[in-house]
Amino acid sequence: MNRTYLNRSLRFFFVVGIVILAGLSLFYLSKVTYPFIIALAIAFLINPLVNFFEQKGRMPRVLSVLLALLIIIALFAGLITLLIAEIVSGANYLANVVPKHLDTLIAYIENIFAAQIIPFYNNINSMFNKLDAGQQSTIIDNIQNVGKKFGTTVGTFIQNFFLNIPNILSWFPNAATVLIFSLLATFFISKDWNKLAAFTGRMMPEKAKRSSKTVFSDLKKALFGFLRAQLTLISITTVIILIGLLILRVDYAITIALLMGIVDIIPYLGTGAIFVPWIIYEIIAGDMGLAIGLGVLYIIVLTQRQIMEPKILSTNIGLDPLATLIALFVGFKTIGFLGLIVGPVTLVIISTLHRANVFRDLWNYIKGE
Repeated sequence: MNRTYLNRSLRFFFVVGIVILAGLSLFYLSKVTYPFIIALAIAFLINPLVNFFEQKGRMPRVLSVLLALLIIIALFAGLITLLIAEIVSGANYLANVVPKHLDTLIAYIENIFAAQIIPFYNNINSMFNKLDAGQQSTIIDNIQNVGKKFGTTVGTFIQNFFLNIPNILSWFPNAATVLIFSLLATFFISKDWNKLAAFTGRMMPEKAKRSSKTVFSDLKKALFGFLRAQLTLISITTVIILIGLLILRVDYAITIALLMGIVDIIPYLGTGAIFVPWIIYEIIAGDMGLAIGLGVLYIIVLTQRQIMEPKILSTNIGLDPLATLIALFVGFKTIGFLGLIVGPVTLVIISTLHRANVFRDLWNYIKGE
């Protein structure tokens, strides 16, 4: 074999091995260092605010970090308080409304039993009595087998549910521990951000430093663009739902619209998690006008989301709409709901590495140039 091709093959497998090793190391290390990864992400996000306080407010770095963290914590506490207040208000409203709707639902079920299920049972019973003993025995055996399978499935579900209760309860202290460590790590990372950045810069070669700056800048722009795109989509959805509910004269339209805006964050399900059960209930309750109105509103919300999401994401992140749509679909098919976030992020990383000429540099290294 030509020595040049042998060297290129060895360098190619070396690069592939390094990439795989780095990926596996990052995957396994993230399982034990994820509080600090969270802290790094938070420090990165609040760094512009910390710099603003430090430069414009003439504050020490430590005080700027503390003030930024206090503002973030206060915002989250305020949102949680608002959410709890809305839940309490909604619970009081439901306490007055649900009994009336429950009576309607029970009456509807009674009518179904009286008009359809009981006559159907009588017809099946008369047909069953006309069968010979062997056929009756076969049907009874099949019914018993179905009953046993159903009972086993329900029993397994209940058993797994109670077995998972300790795991669920143990999650709370673990979450509290992660939160405390993440906040402490965020404080120290943000406080020494400039020192850490300078230290990292000194440890890297000049060419790698230039590429890293380009990658870091593009990723930063893409991350904030992604967050801005999601907020834009949620805001559009909330406004459309609010206008629709006000037209339909639904009580607590503002509260319901805000709640649906929050639910819209859930990938794939989104507002359908509320719209679909609501529409089904209104059909059962006999309010076909409201059910049709909600159905039309849901179709409008769903359509605008599907049309606007690739366009807004591509505009804010700086990607081609078709490429963004492909990334969304591939991400969803590969790892499910989470892929709707991971797909565009992966596309951003690949695009950023390409613009920073990282792939070209790797290819030149493999060729020995």
